[in-house]
Amino acid sequence: MDGAYKMEDRTSLVKGAQDIAKEVKRQTVKKVNKTVDKAQDGYTQRSYNRFQGEEDAEYYAEGGNYDGEANEDEGSSEATEGHDEDDEIYEGEYQGIPNTGQNKDGVAALGRPTRDDYKDRHELETERKADEEELAQQYELIIQECGHGRFQWALFFVLGMALMADGVEVFVVGFVLPSAETDICIPNSGSGWLGSIVYLGMMVGAFFWGGLADKVGRRQSLLICMSVNGFFAFLSSFVQGYGFFLFCRLLSGFGIGGAVPVVFSYFSEVLAREKRGEHLSWLCMFWMIGGIYASAMAWAIIPHYGWSFSMGSAYQFHSWRVFVVMCALPCVSAVVALTFMPESPRFLLEVGKHDEAWMILKQIHDTNMRARGQPEKVFTVNRIKTPKQIDELIEIENDTGTWYKRCYVRVRTELDGIWLTFMRCFNYPVKDNTTKLAAVWFTLSFGYYGLSVWFPDVIKHLQAEEYATRRKTFEFERVTDINFNFTLENQVYSNGIFINDRFTMMKFKSVTFEDTLFKNCYFEDVTTLNTYFRNCSFMDTKFFNTDLESYKYAGSRFINCTFEHNKTGCQISFDDDYSAYWIYFVNFLGTLAVLPGNIVSALLMDRIGRLTMLGGSMILSGISCFFLWFGTSESMMIGMLCLYNGLTISAWNSLDVITVELYPTDRRATGFGFLNALCKAAAVLGNLIFGSLVVITKAIPILLASTVLVCGGLVGLRLPDTRTQVLM
Repeated sequence: MDGAYKMEDRTSLVKGAQDIAKEVKRQTVKKVNKTVDKAQDGYTQRSYNRFQGEEDAEYYAEGGNYDGEANEDEGSSEATEGHDEDDEIYEGEYQGIPNTGQNKDGVAALGRPTRDDYKDRHELETERKADEEELAQQYELIIQECGHGRFQWALFFVLGMALMADGVEVFVVGFVLPSAETDICIPNSGSGWLGSIVYLGMMVGAFFWGGLADKVGRRQSLLICMSVNGFFAFLSSFVQGYGFFLFCRLLSGFGIGGAVPVVFSYFSEVLAREKRGEHLSWLCMFWMIGGIYASAMAWAIIPHYGWSFSMGSAYQFHSWRVFVVMCALPCVSAVVALTFMPESPRFLLEVGKHDEAWMILKQIHDTNMRARGQPEKVFTVNRIKTPKQIDELIEIENDTGTWYKRCYVRVRTELDGIWLTFMRCFNYPVKDNTTKLAAVWFTLSFGYYGLSVWFPDVIKHLQAEEYATRRKTFEFERVTDINFNFTLENQVYSNGIFINDRFTMMKFKSVTFEDTLFKNCYFEDVTTLNTYFRNCSFMDTKFFNTDLESYKYAGSRFINCTFEHNKTGCQISFDDDYSAYWIYFVNFLGTLAVLPGNIVSALLMDRIGRLTMLGGSMILSGISCFFLWFGTSESMMIGMLCLYNGLTISAWNSLDVITVELYPTDRRATGFGFLNALCKAAAVLGNLIFGSLVVITKAIPILLASTVLVCGGLVGLRLPDTRTQVLM
C-alpha cells in the first residue's frame, strides 16, 4: 500500500514538473518574440530615416538587422561588397540576397521563425495586420528609392494593351451584330442574346480572375485570362453556327473580364504615392484607344463585301469575320509582352516571398537608374518586412490518388479561397467602403451604359423615321410581261398582280409585298434584304438560285411552284449601305470625345483630389442629361453624346483610382473584380431598360439617368480621401 502511494506521488511530481517546463517554454517564446519585434522596430525606424535622407553613419549595434549602409560613391552594396584576400571573394561578386539570417553578433538566433503553436488565430491575425501596416510604410519608401522611369513606362504600355483589348471587346459585338445576324441567320428573338452574353461572361470573369489574382499573382492571372480571351475571340471568327459563335463570345468575354481589375491592381503596386493618381489616369486612355481602334477597323473593313471568300455555300468568311480577327490583335500583343514582365513585388511580399520580391525591386531600381544615366547608384535595401503567413488547413480525402480527383481538390480549394477573400471585403474596416463603392459603381455603370445604348438607338430611330418618309407605296398595281433586272428599294406593294414577269439578277432592299398575286413568274439570282412577302399567292412560279427563306413568306400560298438551287445560309451585302458607315462614325466620334476628359482627369487627379473629381463629374453628367430633351436631329444627338462621354470619363478614371487605393493588397484585385462584375450587371440592366424606352418617350430615360448619376455622385463624396495614403 505504501508503495502505491509513493508511486502516485512520483507520478504527480513528474506531471507537475512537465507543466512547469511547458509554462517556462511558453514564457520564453513570448520573451524571444518581444525581443525580435523590438529589434525589427528598431531596424524599421532606422531604415525610414535612411530612406528620407537623414545622415546616420552609425552601425546598428543593438538588435540591428542591417549590416551597414551602402556607400554610393564606391558603387557597392551589401549584396556585392568585397572581402579581403583571405576570403577570396572580390568586390562586385554576387553573394546572395540579403536576408535576416545573415546578421552579425548572434542576431540570427533571434531572427529565426518562432513556433506559433501556442498562439490562437486572433493573435496571428493581429500580428499579421501590424506587419502589413509596417510593410505599407516601408514599401512606399522603397518604391520612392526605385524611382519612376523606364520600368514603369514599359509596364504602362504592356498593361495598356490589355486594357485596350477590354475596350475593343465592349465595342466589337455592337459592330458585328448587324452583319452576324444576316450571315449566320440569327433569329430576331436571339439577337439580343449576343450582346448580353458577352457582358455575362465579363461579369463572371471579373469576379473569378480578380479573386485568382490575389491567390496566384497579378501577372499569372492576367496572362491566363488574356490567353483565354485571345483564343476564343480568334476562334469565333471562323465558326459558322450561331450556337457555337455564342459560346465562343461567352468565353471570350469571360477571359477579358479579368483585364480591368488585374491591370489596375498590378500597375498601382509599382507606383509611388505622388505618381499613382496621375499615371493610373493616363492608363485609362488605352480603353479609349481600344474603342477608337474598334470603330476605325469596323469602318474600314466591315462594309467592304469584297474582303471575303467562300468555300461552296456551306462555309463563308465575310468581312465582319476579318474584323473580329483584327480585334484580337491587341490581346495577342498583350500576352506576348506580359511574358517579359515580372510579378508584382508587393504581391510577393504579401505572400511571404521576400527573396523574389527583393530581386524584382532591385531590377526596377537598376532599370530606372541606368535610364537616368546613374548606373553606379546601388539598391540600398537589405531587408523588407514580410507579413506573418497564416497557414490554411485544407481537408483532403483519402481517395485523391487519381489525377482528376487531385485536380478537383485543387480547383475546389482555389474557389473556396477566392470566396473567403471575397467575404473579407465585407469585414471591418473595409465593409463600409465596399458598400459605398458598390453604390457608385452600379449607378455610374447603369447611367453610362444605359444612355450609351439609348443614343445609337435614338439615332437609328430618327434615321428610320426619315427613311420611312421616302417610302413609295403601290396599291392595286397590275404588272405583266416585265423583266426586272434592277434594284427595288424602300417600296410597298399592296393588293397587286404580277403576271408573266421575270425577276433576274436583281436586289430587293426594304421591299414589302402584301396580299399580292404572282402568276407564271420567274425568280433567278435574287438577293433580298429586309424584304418580305406577306399573305401572297404564288402560282406556276419558279425560283432558281434565290435567298428567299421560308420566314420571308409569312402567310403565303404556293400552287405548282418549284425551288431549285436555293442559297443556303443568309446572304450579306453592304453595297450602298449608308447606315453602316454612319453607326461606326458615330461611335468613333463618341469615343474620341473622351480624350479631353482623360487629359483633364490625369492632370488634376492629384491636385484637386479623387473625391472632388468623382462627385463633380457624376453630378455634371447628370445635369447634362437634361440637354437631351432638345435633341431633335441626328447632329444634335451626336453632339449630346460627345458631351456626355467627355464628362463621365473623369468619373470612371477617379473611381478606378479610388478603388485600388481603398483595398489592402491581399484583397485588392478581389474587391475590384467584384465591383467590376457589378458594373457589368448594371450595364445589362441599363441596356434592357433604356432600350425598351427608345420609341416610347424621352422623359423617362432622361430623368432616370440623371437621378442615378446625381445620387451616385453624392454617395461618392462620402468615400474616404485616399490622395495622401500609402498603398495598404
